[in-house]
Amino acid sequence: MMNGDYMIDLNPSELQCQASNPFRHVWVEANAGSGKTKVLVDRFMRLLLEHAAPEKILCVTYTNAAAAEMAERIRQRCERWSNITIDDLTSELQELTGIEPNHDIINHARSLLAKILDTRHGLKIYTLHGFCQLLLAKFPLEAGIYPDYQILENDEKKNII
Repeated sequence: MMNGDYMIDLNPSELQCQASNPFRHVWVEANAGSGKTKVLVDRFMRLLLEHAAPEKILCVTYTNAAAAEMAERIRQRCERWSNITIDDLTSELQELTGIEPNHDIINHARSLLAKILDTRHGLKIYTLHGFCQLLLAKFPLEAGIYPDYQILENDEKKNII
């Protein structure tokens, strides 16, 4: 399936399918362009299919570009699932999960777009640095820093050294 300037592979490899299984603990490390974002999106979608609330799912990635790309792919996948034929949706869900979806799963997949769009503060997809900043903001005393701390920008760091 073509989307903008990149190709989306809707047929996950066996290894990608295993890594996207939300019932497994996995660590994905691979070169650029190897499919890490696809695996994370597939894992997110499988969590949604297991009735996880979108606001309860936390994704941590390395770059802002990857975080934005994940959010966009998730939205597009949910949008696609809400509009395609039942046969196409059944086929995509089976390719994603490895099992033939029943009527309830198909109906649930169709409802996911509304669920992610209604998520109060949006999807929780952060960079590693952004997630650490969030933790420091919520728990400054536990981290041993002043509650009114400020993150230094790169140009400010040069003045300190």
